[in-house]
Amino acid sequence: VQLVESGGGSVQAGGSLRLSCAASEYTLSRYCMGWFRQSPGKEREWVAAITRFSTATLADSVEGRFIISRDNGKNTLYLQMHSLTVEDLAMYVCAARGSPWMSATCPAEPDQYMSWGQGTQVNVSS
Repeated sequence: VQLVESGGGSVQAGGSLRLSCAASEYTLSRYCMGWFRQSPGKEREWVAAITRFSTATLADSVEGRFIISRDNGKNTLYLQMHSLTVEDLAMYVCAARGSPWMSATCPAEPDQYMSWGQGTQVNVSS
């Protein structure tokens, strides 16, 4: 299983970016998928997750600014980011859970996800 992120780049504070994550297997569309991020010197942080039926949850730090979505037909996960701040500067990594999750919303714990991408860097300047 391969996950490939794209869409990262450099923006000024207040700007927007849209990240994509393409999955190599259609079966991933059956399961939870999520976005995590990691900045130098910080632990991996959960950003957002979405069920196969597009029930989304977001971290408090991005609620109201980020939107997670998925296109199961294209096996692709998205993260639309608005009003970016320097605090959002990080490597953004998508993840997919390869087995069912028996809850209405997806987990935020990294160890609940089996497949990971390499990440795409988001740089925000003030």
